[in-house]
Amino acid sequence: MLYLALSVMSSTWIFVVFKLYDVYKVQTLIAIIVNYFTACSVGLLLYDQPLEIQQILGASWIWGPIFMGVLFITIFNLMAKTSQVAGVSVASVATKMSLVIPVLLGVLLYREQLSAFETIGILLALAAVYLVSGKGKGIHVDRKHLILPILVFLGSGVIDSSIKYFEEEHLSDPEIPIFSSMIFGFAALSGLVFIAIRPNKKEMKLNMKNVLGGVALGIPNYFSIYFLIRALRADLLGSAAIFTINNVAIVMLSTLIGILLFKEKLTPKNWAGVALSVLSIILVALF
Repeated sequence: MLYLALSVMSSTWIFVVFKLYDVYKVQTLIAIIVNYFTACSVGLLLYDQPLEIQQILGASWIWGPIFMGVLFITIFNLMAKTSQVAGVSVASVATKMSLVIPVLLGVLLYREQLSAFETIGILLALAAVYLVSGKGKGIHVDRKHLILPILVFLGSGVIDSSIKYFEEEHLSDPEIPIFSSMIFGFAALSGLVFIAIRPNKKEMKLNMKNVLGGVALGIPNYFSIYFLIRALRADLLGSAAIFTINNVAIVMLSTLIGILLFKEKLTPKNWAGVALSVLSIILVALF
């Protein structure tokens, strides 16, 4: 459970850093690229085996980081676009409700058994994510923009499912740091390609503020993946329970931090979501 708690705290810190980007006017795209290079570097520093490029490129898992690296930067841009045209709440719900994809993968592919309490907890978790993320009267998506949250939902779910697949089928314990590192390395390369083909390059500024913002994001970003893989390997809970607790705890903790640090206001519906989050975690983790 320690690894899962550390993954939740690392992921929550990512949301805090994103919030601080608005405060300090950090250029998000540049900081995101720096963040990926930082996360990659952290993994390389933690890798205690000889760093042999040919051996790494020949590993059975190498195509996973390539695929996920491209998907990371793609989903980031889709999330940004979804937030702009449909709202932040829609993007948040689409991202976090994607937990159903790795949950179904665990049940169908790895034959994980869910108790009645776990099943109820997962359903409550989905309701909690919706209630906590929603603002105002409710979440509404224009039909012409519906494809965006659908793609965010599918892409986020595929990333989590891929992490579970490679942890289960390809990784040994010593390979976890370098595997996590390569995900962010290929995400960084994909980001550079994205910048290169981006029409308006004049807005890009590699200054100290953007670099520090990227470093502050990259360290917890790496550990959010590293500790999640460690939690999956601990075998204390099934992957369905781990992904459910991870996603819902992140939503709950980031919401509470928003209240305490950034004086954000919650509606009664949001508070109901927080309460459901606590209940869903208890049901999934303890029964």
